[in-house]
Amino acid sequence: MAVNPADSPVFGTLYGSDAMRAVFDERAFLQRMLDVEAALARVQGRLGIIPAKAGDAITAAARIENLDTAELAASVRNVGYPVVGLVKGLSRAAGEAGRWTHWGATTQDILDSALALQMRDGLRLIRAELCAIADALARQAEAHRNTVMAGRTHLQHALPITFGLKCAIWLEPLMAHVDRLDQLRPRVELVQFGGAAGTLASLGDHGVAVLSGLGKELGLGEPAAPWHVVRDGVAEAASFLGLVCGSFAKIATDLILLSQTEVGEVSEPYAEGRGSSSTMPQKRNPIASEYILAATRAVQALVPLMQDAMAGDQERATGPWQAEPLALPQCFVLAHGAAQHTQAIAEGMVVDAARMRRNLGATGGLIMAEAVMMGLAPELGRETAHHAVKHACDVALSQGIGLADALARESEVSGKLDRGAIDRLTDPARYLGSTQAFIDRVLTHARPLRRGT
Repeated sequence: MAVNPADSPVFGTLYGSDAMRAVFDERAFLQRMLDVEAALARVQGRLGIIPAKAGDAITAAARIENLDTAELAASVRNVGYPVVGLVKGLSRAAGEAGRWTHWGATTQDILDSALALQMRDGLRLIRAELCAIADALARQAEAHRNTVMAGRTHLQHALPITFGLKCAIWLEPLMAHVDRLDQLRPRVELVQFGGAAGTLASLGDHGVAVLSGLGKELGLGEPAAPWHVVRDGVAEAASFLGLVCGSFAKIATDLILLSQTEVGEVSEPYAEGRGSSSTMPQKRNPIASEYILAATRAVQALVPLMQDAMAGDQERATGPWQAEPLALPQCFVLAHGAAQHTQAIAEGMVVDAARMRRNLGATGGLIMAEAVMMGLAPELGRETAHHAVKHACDVALSQGIGLADALARESEVSGKLDRGAIDRLTDPARYLGSTQAFIDRVLTHARPLRRGT
């Protein structure tokens, strides 16, 4: 029974992904804990701390099918944590070797190491999506590098840009996110093993050797000391997901605005019934973008909870740490769902270049006012040129004529520019500045991501 729609068999496809749910599913988490217990037994068997055969037997028994779910649930309700019941079930399944299970470990060692394994798998999924989205946006940037459209500031026409540049701007932060992800993984994917109070006293002189061996066995990094109450790594993972979703939300917000009926320049990929209304047959709502924004708000709302959990008291926290499972799995699931929506948009967006061109001309050339001013400035000086063009803009607006016609009526302008020069200065395709260079720079930077490296 799902309470959160991100975990629902009906609504889950809107808010998350099956792949990420499989990583953070309850049974998957229990299996990860069993994996940690098995790895611990193997390492201790090799080091001679427990019999080697016991390590083999515990490993063979460490399967979710060997746990009694009802018994485990009853234990969790009583104890408050799943590890006591899990160890009991594992020990029983391992037979005589079961008495060597969980040797020298504490509950949080198992929980945190299992969480580190989940985060490792989750971050891999996020990275793959980022690379796929980057590749799709790079292809769109290349395809539309010469598709001229209105650039907008404060939602008003500003200067001409190209849709290829807009795609490059969407792409740029994704490259930074991949860099961030690669940099944070060594701080996040760490084994946890500290024993009851972070000293591993029960293992005598073998504590560090077991810690090191367990990290290698699980494919996790080795911390300098246990991180029972050092939660910056898991908080950083959540914060990172908040940043990633913020970049997805930027794309979604732009697309929603560009797909408005009055604008109609870009729309989401269309499939029969997609984004339809129960009462208005004509509607094609930007449904993927809407769920990207919903997921982003949820993830970013959960980030403070994860950061607040960093204030763990003494050697074992009395509440903040226990709040993490309420937030972190949902951050991963929602972020991956947003990533999949973003990938679908990036790959299949419908671009109406003709509508872009029509909208570009909607103001009768006023979008080119700066271009004309800069063209006149060497002859008249910037301030005089600004005044002359501003007056021409006012005339164009008040009389409902194009900027080029209004400029031709300005004596200060017509004395310096003939009509051909005015037409050239008011051609949007001639005033794109470093657009092509910026697209090229972004595409060059994105090349390794497009190869998935």
